[in-house]
Amino acid sequence: MANLTSANSALTLQIAGLYPAPQSIQGYAVDDAFAVDSVKKIEAMMGVDGRLSAGFTPAPKILHISLQADSPSNLIFDNWDAAQEAGMTPLECNVVISAPSLGAKYILTKGFFTDLSPMPDAKKVFQPRKYSITFESMSKAPF
Repeated sequence: MANLTSANSALTLQIAGLYPAPQSIQGYAVDDAFAVDSVKKIEAMMGVDGRLSAGFTPAPKILHISLQADSPSNLIFDNWDAAQEAGMTPLECNVVISAPSLGAKYILTKGFFTDLSPMPDAKKVFQPRKYSITFESMSKAPF
């Protein structure tokens, strides 16, 4: 029987100039820990004569991370955001995602913190905060 649990996965984040040692991210949102957008690698165009042409185009990989409002890892993202604000410059990062149940490790390199929820939404309970990091490359390796 296959084991598809994400409960034993781990995500570590290393930020140049801020967190040189990898930081383990903790306190994920209930049904939405992390996700990567689909990537369009081929651009296809149909000419007016009905002939299809296509070409490879490099594309960024966007990782979304959702953390519970009380996650201790929100501080990492708050510090990262504050450092970028203060320096008015982006700080580069690398991420490693370990997925033991899939026997895989995903390595995301040259990423930039591009989107955040600066505070949690207040509903019956405080909602998860969401963060997005845009990467130059992503590769899969055996676990």
